Amino acid sequence: MTEHDTDLDFDFFDDDQPSPSRPADDDTQIGREPPPAERRGGGGRRPSGGRPPVGMTPLLRLAGLIAFGILIVVLLVFWVSSCQDAGKKNSYKNYYEKVGVVANDSAQVGRELNAALTTQGIKFSDLEQKIDGLAQREQQNVAALRSIHPPGPLRVQHQAALESLGFRVSGLRGLADGFTQASRSPKNVTSNALKLLQPPASRLVTSDVVWSDLFQAPAQGNGGVLERQGITGVAVPGSKVVPSPDYGSSSYWEAILQRLQGAATTGGTSGGLHGTGIVKTVALPANQELSESTENTVTATTDLGFAVTVEDTGDSQEVQIKVTLTIQQQNPIVQTKTIDLINPGEQKQVVFRNLGQVQFATKTTVKVDVAPVPQEKNTDNNSKAYPVIFSLG
Repeated sequence: MTEHDTDLDFDFFDDDQPSPSRPADDDTQIGREPPPAERRGGGGRRPSGGRPPVGMTPLLRLAGLIAFGILIVVLLVFWVSSCQDAGKKNSYKNYYEKVGVVANDSAQVGRELNAALTTQGIKFSDLEQKIDGLAQREQQNVAALRSIHPPGPLRVQHQAALESLGFRVSGLRGLADGFTQASRSPKNVTSNALKLLQPPASRLVTSDVVWSDLFQAPAQGNGGVLERQGITGVAVPGSKVVPSPDYGSSSYWEAILQRLQGAATTGGTSGGLHGTGIVKTVALPANQELSESTENTVTATTDLGFAVTVEDTGDSQEVQIKVTLTIQQQNPIVQTKTIDLINPGEQKQVVFRNLGQVQFATKTTVKVDVAPVPQEKNTDNNSKAYPVIFSLG
């Protein structure tokens, strides 16, 4: 036996080998047709159709892992970016919320200053004390604002807000000192108004301009800081201390001094002629001037309103004038507005809106009353009644 003899060929152990229960085929079965594999010249079973080749499975798994890893990285980057954006927005929002507290209190200081200046019968000493207290309160607002740390891009605007409040402190202190000095020389009304009160009042006017133009606008305007930082939904607080542009006029303060000095000498209001009167009443939005003698048909739109023009008919400054509008119907509508201050010969308009439900196609009366001011002797023009029918148009 040679080495080749031990090299056995096991090809005869295939699916067609004879079994004990089946006689072996022999060469005498001449008509036997070869199996399909033999007809095609193949030599064994074909692999199943849905199975990938043996070497492809690891590659597919590796590709899946790589794709999953890329997805994780993309999601992680997106999450980090979202957190950064949310953190940036919160820093701006928190900053403006803190500034808003200071801004609102500073604006309240302005309202209280106006209320003091328009208080009927107030004395120099009371006014000086009130304004001095407001100046101290505004100084506290400066300290509060200085303790707030702005985001980097808002440092310049934050400094402008501090300058604005600084103007307010200076203006209030100047007014308090000005009234103190004016009370000692009551005869020099015009000079006192020009030299003592108008300059510090102008600082208050300037403070509003600085806050609006150098703090608000650079942040919230087109191309402003918030837009450049991609931040939306954050409000920049406003703050206005001056209720009237007339604050910068010496004539405004001259009239106030005359009223204060008159109150000081008479113990109440200033001397001279006192009075107010209704000039006209206009239905809005059509600007239809109402007549007292003829029936007025007024179209009651959703923005129905009335504008009443009131004039100071005397030669003295008047303050805290109440104007009342009444629509006399089954369920009367009554509104009252107040004119803080009006100077001799000056006209001011009071607008009444959001009146509620009026009655249609029914004759009614729209009545306007201006409360008489102290020492007013002629009140004939303080009340007017207009016959009106409201229509749907």
